[in-house]
Amino acid sequence: MTGETERFPARRRRLPGRPAVLGERDFRWFFVGYATSLVGSSMAPVAVAFAVLDGGGGGTELGWVMAARILPIVLVMLFGGVVADRLGSRRVMLAADVLRCAVQGVFAVLLLTGHARLWAMVVLVAVWGLGEGVFLPSLGALVPSLVRREERLPDANTLLGLARSVSTVAGPALAGVITAGRGPGAVLVIDAVTYGVGALALARLSVAPPTAAGEKATAGDKATAGPGGREGSMVADLREGWSAFRSRRWLWVTTVQMGLFNLLVWAPFLVLGPLTAQRELGGARAWGLVMGVYGVGAVLGGLLMLGRRPGRPLAVATVATIGWALPSASLAAGLPLGWTVAAALVAGSGSAVCGSLYESTLQRWVPAEVLARVTAFGGLGAFVLGPLGLAAAGPLADRVGVAAVLAFGAGWQLLAAAAVLAVRAVRRRGWDGEPVADAAAVEPARSAAGAG
Repeated sequence: MTGETERFPARRRRLPGRPAVLGERDFRWFFVGYATSLVGSSMAPVAVAFAVLDGGGGGTELGWVMAARILPIVLVMLFGGVVADRLGSRRVMLAADVLRCAVQGVFAVLLLTGHARLWAMVVLVAVWGLGEGVFLPSLGALVPSLVRREERLPDANTLLGLARSVSTVAGPALAGVITAGRGPGAVLVIDAVTYGVGALALARLSVAPPTAAGEKATAGDKATAGPGGREGSMVADLREGWSAFRSRRWLWVTTVQMGLFNLLVWAPFLVLGPLTAQRELGGARAWGLVMGVYGVGAVLGGLLMLGRRPGRPLAVATVATIGWALPSASLAAGLPLGWTVAAALVAGSGSAVCGSLYESTLQRWVPAEVLARVTAFGGLGAFVLGPLGLAAAGPLADRVGVAAVLAFGAGWQLLAAAAVLAVRAVRRRGWDGEPVADAAAVEPARSAAGAG
């Protein structure tokens, strides 16, 4: 990758009719299974919500069930990263899909037979969350091993992002129709089947099991095992992952940005957006339109990214995060519904661009033997403050006003993007070459991995 054409192919070619990465057998199998399971996963929350309400529960009970899913994800994410680096991402993801398939199957049987009690729902949803928590760090670490040619990695992440975006639009709509006609139990049967499809796809992958980055070394290997070996304790593994995470300025800076975004921008938008829509924009239908268009924007942003690989991906990703300020700003300013819908379209497109480029950069520059743990630290940092933002948005709006909270979030997002772009390690991080700011961090890790 030395010539200009190789380094900046996004500027030289048209959008391909069929991304070349789909020609790779392992990625193609995984994409089909993952996309299928995503549809089921996006349907399930609608079914669970109506299962609680149909069972006589109210807002408090529904809150318990929702929290029972989210809390285990946060608690086990770091553990999931360690296990994935020890045993291999494919094995962990396969086990997680089997677990979630079984959980949703049991949940469906309880609903269909009329034996679903609140405590049982809480327990099952918590186990479901455990599966999610160990699956997520493994996902980012698995993708690079499915792609033989490094330049196809951005397209791989873009396609996976597209699958997520499409599922967030199609899944809830399908779930609503099926729940109304057949009940929530039927939706969870479908979800269980989709997890089974995902597990079958993972089982067909020919990804080699980890050696220095995963399985325990044999007696002959222990003498030569480096930092990538897994003979140490889980605490040592976490310490190694944390060291790899914090030594990359571009990584922890963008993680802090995302954590504060979820706390100050996205959480208030999700809580106060429906409230504003109910008071000023026409109610639930208006809010559904806003969120639906956000999903459409994410699909369009993903399509835009296919076949493109900017020379400075993190800079482009950070610029794309500016779009997240627009929906909150529109609501705070009291603009008509059309403006908020247009803002949601831009924000959704930016989310797809940012997600694709960030994931590709992470997979490109973090050594494979610590990638799952680094992904776990990044995910934890990005999402751990979200529940606090969800809980605080309403009370804060009661004190200072809905418009003030949303306007602060919009202003914060603009300032945060400017601050992150001012960081040289972010602004100059490229797909090829290593900026001086990160060279000291990257090279020792690569040497330890034997990747030189």
